[in-house]
Amino acid sequence: MYLKRIEIQGFKSFANKIVFDFHNGITGIVGPNGSGKSNVSDAVRWVLGEQSAKQLRGGNMQDVIFAGTELRKPLGFAYVAITLDNSDHKLDIDFKEVTVSRRLFRSGESEYLINGSACRLKDISELFFDTGIGKDGYSIIGQGQVDKVLNGKPEERRELFDEAAGITKFKRRKGLALKKLESERESLVRVNDIISELQKQVGPLEKQAKIAKEFLGLREELKIFDVNSYVMEYDSITQNLNEYKKREKLLSDDLNDAKAAFEKSKEDYEGISADLRRLDEELDEVKNIRSNAGIELQEITSHIEILKEQINSENKNNESLSSRSENIDSDIEKKQKELDALEEEKNSLQILLKESSEREIGIFNELEDTDKKINELLKKLESLRITSEEFTSKNADLRVKKERYRGILEQVRLRKAEMTQRLLESKTGQNTLEIKINEEDKSLNEINESIDITAAKRNELESMDEDIHAEITRFSKVASDLQIKYQRESARLTSLKNIAERYDGYGNSIKKIMETRDRIGGIHGVVADIIKASKEYEIAIETALGGRIQNIVTDSENTAKILIEYLKKNKYGRATFLPLSSVRNSTFSNTGFLKERGIIGIASDLVEYDDNYKNLVGSLLGRIVVIDNIDNAIAFEKKFAYEYRVVTLDGESLSPGGSISGGAFKGAGNLLGRKREIDELEISVSELLKNYTQANDKVEAFKAQRKDILLKIEENRKINQDLIIEKNNIENRKRSLIEKLDELKASSISVQNDFDNIDNELLEIENETKRLDNSLINVGEDFGKVGKDMESLEKEIQNHRNQKEKIMERLNASRLENANISQRLEFSEKNVSRTKADMEKLVSEKVGLKDRAFDIARNISEKNLKIEEEHKKRQELLKKIEILKAKEEELAAFKDTKSKSQNKIFENRDTYSERVSLLDRDLYRLRGQIEKSEERISERTNYMWNEYELTYNSSLELKTDINMNLNDIRAQIQELRSKIKALGNVNINAISDYNEISGRYELMKKQHSDILEAEATLIKIIEELDIAMKKQFAEKFDEIADEFNEVFKELFGGGSGKLVLEEDGDMLEAGITIISQPPGKKLQNMMQLSGGEKALTAIALLFAIQNLKPSPFALLDEIEAALDDSNVDRFAKYLHKLTDHTQFIVITHRRGTMVASDRLYGITMQEKGVSTLVSVNLIENELDN
Repeated sequence: MYLKRIEIQGFKSFANKIVFDFHNGITGIVGPNGSGKSNVSDAVRWVLGEQSAKQLRGGNMQDVIFAGTELRKPLGFAYVAITLDNSDHKLDIDFKEVTVSRRLFRSGESEYLINGSACRLKDISELFFDTGIGKDGYSIIGQGQVDKVLNGKPEERRELFDEAAGITKFKRRKGLALKKLESERESLVRVNDIISELQKQVGPLEKQAKIAKEFLGLREELKIFDVNSYVMEYDSITQNLNEYKKREKLLSDDLNDAKAAFEKSKEDYEGISADLRRLDEELDEVKNIRSNAGIELQEITSHIEILKEQINSENKNNESLSSRSENIDSDIEKKQKELDALEEEKNSLQILLKESSEREIGIFNELEDTDKKINELLKKLESLRITSEEFTSKNADLRVKKERYRGILEQVRLRKAEMTQRLLESKTGQNTLEIKINEEDKSLNEINESIDITAAKRNELESMDEDIHAEITRFSKVASDLQIKYQRESARLTSLKNIAERYDGYGNSIKKIMETRDRIGGIHGVVADIIKASKEYEIAIETALGGRIQNIVTDSENTAKILIEYLKKNKYGRATFLPLSSVRNSTFSNTGFLKERGIIGIASDLVEYDDNYKNLVGSLLGRIVVIDNIDNAIAFEKKFAYEYRVVTLDGESLSPGGSISGGAFKGAGNLLGRKREIDELEISVSELLKNYTQANDKVEAFKAQRKDILLKIEENRKINQDLIIEKNNIENRKRSLIEKLDELKASSISVQNDFDNIDNELLEIENETKRLDNSLINVGEDFGKVGKDMESLEKEIQNHRNQKEKIMERLNASRLENANISQRLEFSEKNVSRTKADMEKLVSEKVGLKDRAFDIARNISEKNLKIEEEHKKRQELLKKIEILKAKEEELAAFKDTKSKSQNKIFENRDTYSERVSLLDRDLYRLRGQIEKSEERISERTNYMWNEYELTYNSSLELKTDINMNLNDIRAQIQELRSKIKALGNVNINAISDYNEISGRYELMKKQHSDILEAEATLIKIIEELDIAMKKQFAEKFDEIADEFNEVFKELFGGGSGKLVLEEDGDMLEAGITIISQPPGKKLQNMMQLSGGEKALTAIALLFAIQNLKPSPFALLDEIEAALDDSNVDRFAKYLHKLTDHTQFIVITHRRGTMVASDRLYGITMQEKGVSTLVSVNLIENELDN
């Protein structure tokens, strides 16, 4: 097996796809520092599974993707593939050629492939186990690995020796087994926890499931009664609503009639207003036309002056153009002389370039002749090389077979030693297990006592928790009820405040005036804002005020006048104003009538108000009597001959003269009641919030107590759980120990039977190994003869290469001369072009100056004509202004006459307005009753939908014939709700949870048994792997130490090298110390050596491992950099010796290593930041100095 090919694309500096083809022997990869040659080593390490960006000299894995340059964009992926010849099937895969590839995208996605098929990193690692190939093997050695061998701690060198000893695969298997064992034990703990938890859940869930079933039955019965109650109440309210709506229509018709009469008076007023507006518009239009004419007259005068200034400016520009034309003629003459000199220089350079090109062609022909001679010799060398490779391949096949038999022999010997050890350990193990089983029985009794004590404490804590939980439930219900009531009353308060702020229920003109309250001072509000009445007098006071309750109170007549102008200007309608400066108090001089039957008092005495409004309240209510009912009111009026204005508490009104007003009048929605309700709600909301906060604080206090108890319960549960886990662990350990004891007894019998048949197998393997040794000697002799012939041909090729190098130097000098002349010629041609362009610009500018002079003359002529036209317009405008002034005076006189007739239209509008206000108030109250009924229907409908998702129609379908009235049904509903409440918190899911938990409990018990069985199996596997690895590592380590000493002597020319395994601790984890004794020096450790001696010692160790267990190929990245020239030659010579069984790819910049290479690849950066490949066959081309 050998490495055939490496493909790289997008990896680090390899932006383009690069392919390296390899053969047996030594292939060198060279290039200047920073050219990217070490990226080849990183690419191979990466494709074999390297996961550390630091090992690849990057910050993160995305850094391996080509990042772009100044001329190139970044690539989106990195790709590397290596192809190996597997015709000897050293890799355990059914392909003669194996390609391993890895691709990483910038998005983070990645993939591994073997022969184009997707696979896991684990599959690639296992494919190369014990071959030396891999990211941690000894097939890829860089300066970092050499430093690790030299300067690392003894235990850090283990990986290299484990791979060489062939126990890496066993260590991985042991690691996987340990992880699996840890996982099984963690699973066992989790399963035990789950079983314990499930045991605690099954009992309570069974009890909760029974309660849930009872709850569902009661809730279904409650649903039937709720449906019947809802349908009956819905039908009753709907019938009342129909009656309300009939009355609403009658009132609405009366209101429309009153509004129509009011609108008719408005139309008459608007007609005259329209005439006045048209006069205003016509008068404004005449004024605007006259004003515009005056402005136009000023503009014409100004324009004439501007035109005169522009003519003067154009005359000055004409003089400047004449001066510039003379300067341009002088510049054109200078440029022509400069152009003639440049043309002469250009012709001279063209002649020189032609002569230099002819010389270069002659040198190139001489170079081609030399290449032909070299190619003929290379063909002869290639024929000999093929013969050499055949011998090498045959030698490698024989070595592979020999190594395979050695491996089999080691395995058989290892098995024999293992069997002996296992028999001995089995007897010891049986005794140990019996002792441990007795110890576990004692621990189990102690744990059971602790579990009983913990359970008693938990029962006490749970009882306390149930008592506190009941208190939390009780106070939570109180807090919830208070919160709902608070939210409902807060919403009502906000709604009423919004209505009051918007002045809903007032006329449009009132609303518009109140909107200006902040902008126009002196507005105190409407009458309803000024006074306050208790609830029992609200209807009486509002009846007494009538439409005057919406009158606007101002500080003076002037404020009232401003507001009236505001209403007129914006056409917002009319309003009545009560200036405090003009209203007068009006009271009874004789109050003897107050002793009459049923009299409550004078209206002004039954309201509250600020002292500033005493006169206002007296003028409105000071002469109105309030009586308890209409009968007493009529008797009172008859007695006093209908002299007084009387109102009753129910809203009837008796006027002087005998008229009586009354009817269905209720207080809902009245303006005084609205203000009073807002005050009451503010007090109620504040009290509700206080009570809710107190209840909630109690809930939180109980919750804090319960939290402490729950923490103690949880602590108790954890202690109990830990005890149960420990008990289960003890039981599991005991059960496991018994099972192990039985397994040991059975295993001893089986091992003894296998031990007797192994000696014959050992003898057969040793005979086959001797036969392979004889074949290797014969092949080596034939290979030596072919090597001498190849050496003679290589010397002749080297002579021709020296000759070619001299020709190349002459050719490069000629090319440099051509480039210099070409550059001078190009610069000369650019100067000629630039001079011609400058001359063209000057000529063009001169033509432009002539055109500009012509334009100036034309502009002066046009401006003189415009001045004459502007003078004519000015005279016409003066005449027009005189005519407009006369018409304006005529229109003003006609407007004054029209305005005087407008004031006669206002007399009838107050009566219509009062009638509209009374009807509007009655309609508003009726609609309030309709709204309450509809709210009740909506409330019940929402309840049915939220609780059962039922509409009225779907409820009709579920309604049953229950021989009960609505009150009885409501009582039954209350009883059912009490029963449901008595059940407490009900877990509806308990039924399904109980079925699920009980099923899981049985499943976990079965899983528990399976885990215990798996744990025992894994422990046995780990013990067997440890024995096998120790045996094999001990044998291989001795062989590596002996081989290291031999290679050390050969590389150093004497001296000795030793490997020492630290004796403390486990052999499989022990560190390895390297001791070096160069010729003529004392035995010393690595730290006392020079840099070159350290490096050569490390190389000796690596070569020793290759001798004993050769990897199919080795990639060496500048490992000889620290050596001097003589040691580099020794390194290269020994490298050739190892090519019998290993293919080498060497990244180097040392001359000695390059000379020793059979082929050479050059890495350069012709484009900055991008590595490119130059392939050089050492036999065909000479090596650069």
